Amino acid sequence: MNHETDPREFLPLMIAVLTVSDTRTLADDASGQTLMERLTAAGHRLVDRALVPDDVYRIRAVVSTWIADPAVQIVLITGGTGMTGRDSTPEAIRPLLDKEIVGFGELFRMLSWEEIGASTLQSRALGGLANATFIFCLPGSTGACRTGWDRILQPQLDARTRPCNLVELLPRLRERQAGLA
Repeated sequence: MNHETDPREFLPLMIAVLTVSDTRTLADDASGQTLMERLTAAGHRLVDRALVPDDVYRIRAVVSTWIADPAVQIVLITGGTGMTGRDSTPEAIRPLLDKEIVGFGELFRMLSWEEIGASTLQSRALGGLANATFIFCLPGSTGACRTGWDRILQPQLDARTRPCNLVELLPRLRERQAGLA
């Protein structure tokens, strides 16, 4: 990705970060902190940050508030994407989605293969759109957050990335197909 000759300018996005954990607090949330540091270092703005336990309804409540707020363009969620009985982030988020970005989870697992091998099959990383807001659910490890941000989200949330990026879609996310309200 070559930004030097690209006439497009960087557009800072408004991003909210949610950590889903039964054991962490904001003070010791390394994964949420990793995402915050990376998004602000890239030039984006942190709109809000929260931490909730692995509970479908508490996760949905926070994310529903953010997707109803036109100031929030991106929601990053870390944690709750595993396979245990308490991991419930995908179940909380899927009903909120208007469209799933299937390629996000596929690409995340492909890249994770290089780092953790077959253990990547345990990841239920998820991406989608809800009320014209991008939502990305990452595993709760700092390594997974680094992989997701550095190798997928950072370039896709940069308007200068060629041949295409998610930023250029933002103005068109509220379009409706002819005949649909």
